[in-house]
Amino acid sequence: MTNPLLDFTGLPRFDQITPAHIAPAIDTLLEEAEAAVEQARKVTPVTWDTFVTPLEDATEKLGRAWGQVTHLQSVMNSPEIREAYNAALPKVTRFFSALGQDQALYAQYRSLAQSPEFNGYDQARRKAVENALRDFRLGGAELEDDKRARFTEVQQELASLSAKFSENLLDATDAFALYVEDEAELAGLPADVLASCRAAAEEDGRKGWKLTLHMPCYLPVQTYADNRSLRETLYRAYGVRASEAGPAELDNTANIERILALRAELAELLGFDSYAEVSLATKMAKTPEEVLGFLRELAAKAKPHAQRDRAELEAFARDELGLDTLEPWDLAWASEKLRQARYSYSALEVKQYFTEPRVLKGLFGLIHDLYGISVEEDEAPVWHEDVRFYSLKDASGRLVGQFYLDPYARPGKRGGAWMDDCRNRRELATGGQTPVVYLVCNFGKGVDGKPATLSHDEVLTLFHEMGHGLHQMLTEVGTLPVAGINGVEWDAVELPSQFMENFCWERGRVQAMSGHVETGEPLPDDLFDRMLAAKNFQSGMQTVRQLEFALFDMLLHSGFEPGSTDVMALLEQVRDEVAVNRPPAWHRFPHQFGHIFAGGYAAGYYSYKWAEVLSADAYAAFEEAPEAVAETGERFRREILSRGGSRTALENFTAFRGREPEINALLRHSGMAA
Repeated sequence: MTNPLLDFTGLPRFDQITPAHIAPAIDTLLEEAEAAVEQARKVTPVTWDTFVTPLEDATEKLGRAWGQVTHLQSVMNSPEIREAYNAALPKVTRFFSALGQDQALYAQYRSLAQSPEFNGYDQARRKAVENALRDFRLGGAELEDDKRARFTEVQQELASLSAKFSENLLDATDAFALYVEDEAELAGLPADVLASCRAAAEEDGRKGWKLTLHMPCYLPVQTYADNRSLRETLYRAYGVRASEAGPAELDNTANIERILALRAELAELLGFDSYAEVSLATKMAKTPEEVLGFLRELAAKAKPHAQRDRAELEAFARDELGLDTLEPWDLAWASEKLRQARYSYSALEVKQYFTEPRVLKGLFGLIHDLYGISVEEDEAPVWHEDVRFYSLKDASGRLVGQFYLDPYARPGKRGGAWMDDCRNRRELATGGQTPVVYLVCNFGKGVDGKPATLSHDEVLTLFHEMGHGLHQMLTEVGTLPVAGINGVEWDAVELPSQFMENFCWERGRVQAMSGHVETGEPLPDDLFDRMLAAKNFQSGMQTVRQLEFALFDMLLHSGFEPGSTDVMALLEQVRDEVAVNRPPAWHRFPHQFGHIFAGGYAAGYYSYKWAEVLSADAYAAFEEAPEAVAETGERFRREILSRGGSRTALENFTAFRGREPEINALLRHSGMAA
């Protein structure tokens, strides 16, 4: 047990894992998993206990250890971790790819599905077997030998290319620094951002302030810096990251082309017309046409609102700000000025009221009100001093789940916010295994002894990620392949996360979790009224921006032809159709679109909007019965969160709502209802 990655007796020993542990641990676990597969291929009779359980035991250990490695690679990236990760990645990919194509295992699952025992299984076990059979088909198990070998090669190369895409983006983001010595050039920037930038410069042994492309710096510069050329400098640097405009070794151009070509080849090998069809085989939406129809219907409703938003902003910029042309680096700044003028409040003013400790207290209070679950601080080995650990307990004191919270941005940590599972729920002969998850954000850290303050958008982000975490932690399903978010259709996976965001707009909730960083006073009523009035400020522009990304993704993956599809030209066509804000021709958005090139969202980015229909409609149930929060919360937990992937997402939703989802609530919440 000297290698912490081989210890599964409790929580991961993050304080002890070093890059040197990675290769030996993964090699050992691969060997064990391969032995278990060998055994599973020939076991008779095929039952859950003789076949599924031993196979799950071995692959779960490998998955958990590899999960810790990929997690560290995301949050504590270093040359040593990267090297160890990249050395092990092909072996792990090869194993899981071979597993998905294993003829003997496929035959064993087929005989399990045809066995007398199968009909006596509960819903979760039956669904797990049906999903396994489907995944074998999608994993190439029905291919002839030569095609199966090629399929494996394609999957391995895709895994390496996605990792490389992500590394290039991280390195290109980390590589930029602008040192400013004259404070006058930074006019308009918030005091906490200035303090962070000054601390960053000091750390580098430099005078003045250090500006970077990390969100806690980049976004405030775009939104508040009055210096137009400073905004432009950072916008340009941000817009060409990981492209031909920078160092050749960080250019993602070839990676994009190769990833798309390999995905098209993979689809062809499986007998699909496009990679989009492969992607949709495990989703609620059934065809690319259905998705494109959904996105275009929403675009038709949103674009007039977006055009109105843009016209208002142009007029305001011209008449009040003296800008004859509204450049892309003016958008956030001018929008913030318009918001202040129209609603007499700035996001910056609001930010002073949301200190991290108060927001967490409010979030944990909501979890208790909805589900009767208490969140308590707990202890665990962590990978960085900023990380905290919490336990969830029900009314009887039973441990339900646990989570790590890694809240702040830092070098070597990839941008964005996400939830990932560390250990899933599972019923074992020795008892139940409780879920553990990672919640990762990139907020600015508090300085000068003050707590971190969050913008309202960041509060939404925190609630969003906790929604994913609750989906994983509150599952009552003990069958691993359909526990938590396992087996949940990807386009429904955002339902519990987006659902949580709605509570950040309830007056009582906001007051309970706000307290001014200096005085402790809760957010004043009139300020909240102005926030509410501004809630749908520019929602048309925001909606078409998301639709632009989703349409680009779906069209790219449903019609890509190697050698003839021009990725940038396709993006421009999509913008002709839906966009009201056009980035310059030199902007390289695809080179930074990690969601589809390095994440799980290829031909699935539409899921955000698709799930927003579900989440808005689900929250409407709480609006319809404001006096029954606990009862409605209990029903939401019982029918959606606790079920995991043991039923289809549509069955879960219909059981909760009593009908199929409707789009009206989304349009109403976005201020775009007729």
